[in-house]
Amino acid sequence: MGKFFLGLVIGIVAVPVAILVYLLSGRAPAAVNDPPFPLEQVLAEAALGGKIRREAPRRDLSTFTTADIDAGAEPYRRACAGCHGVPDQTETRPRPKMFPSPPKLFTQDGYVTDDPIGDTYWKIKNGIRLTAMPSFQDILTDQQMWQIAALLGSADKLPPEALETLKKPLFPMPPPPANGSPSTGASAGGSSPPNSTSAPAAPESKAANAPSGVGAPAPDK
Repeated sequence: MGKFFLGLVIGIVAVPVAILVYLLSGRAPAAVNDPPFPLEQVLAEAALGGKIRREAPRRDLSTFTTADIDAGAEPYRRACAGCHGVPDQTETRPRPKMFPSPPKLFTQDGYVTDDPIGDTYWKIKNGIRLTAMPSFQDILTDQQMWQIAALLGSADKLPPEALETLKKPLFPMPPPPANGSPSTGASAGGSSPPNSTSAPAAPESKAANAPSGVGAPAPDK
């Protein structure tokens, strides 16, 4: 019996020490491209599922109107589309890699249309630890988070207005200069553009730094 308890004590001490040595050795997976820990996904999903079952509010998709779904498209586009994509999106540039990769919520593999709306709302509000999913409770209003959840719950049958909003460019081009011609003033870096045809600079004076297009400076007081 004494040997049994001695072995038990050694096991209780040895296992945590061995894990600590392994973590500090630099061999444990920590980079995005590393393979996951054994049972990492199973344990993470079990913990997340239990938390959501305990805390997620219950609400049916039928309680949301088409106007709610349309309203959810713009905050989704601004806050979520960069990671989770938009309908019919075609990737044309390399993207940063994350672990786990964020699901594309408007694809067959990424749909959450079968998830309870409250579960999706909970994830938007609280985020998910040890992933790239942040909490938006200080960024979006409660109504916006519900509307995004309703939008994602309807991802396979979106109303036309929501679809149109989602397909707007994520990073729109800046508007052209006034009158369709480039400015003849100084560039953002403070130097004149190449081949500038502007008049030579006036002699140094108190008006030298006055903005262009402004009337004559007021007399000195």
